[in-house]
Amino acid sequence: MSFDYGALDAALTAAVGDDQSLIAELRAAFLESAKRQVDLLGRARCDANWEYAAWRLKGLAASFSATKILQLADEAAHSAPGDPVILRKLERAVSAVEAHRD
Repeated sequence: MSFDYGALDAALTAAVGDDQSLIAELRAAFLESAKRQVDLLGRARCDANWEYAAWRLKGLAASFSATKILQLADEAAHSAPGDPVILRKLERAVSAVEAHRD
């Protein structure tokens, strides 16, 4: 599975320039929010909660140009609540972004 780190990095740089501390802060905020939405997906027990968390994650990913997470969030929005396959994919994608350092 490939991940597009460049789009996230480019979006952050475009937003704040070369301010590395602000880029790091925004990356941390993105990751915290993404993890929260994946957690909410994992705890969703009805279609409405599942879709709401998937759409929020999709919007968050779009805001930060995190294309792989965006695609997976869209897939989740069209999946059954609690789908373990999509949850694992999302957890791996968020972990991969977290592990990526320039």
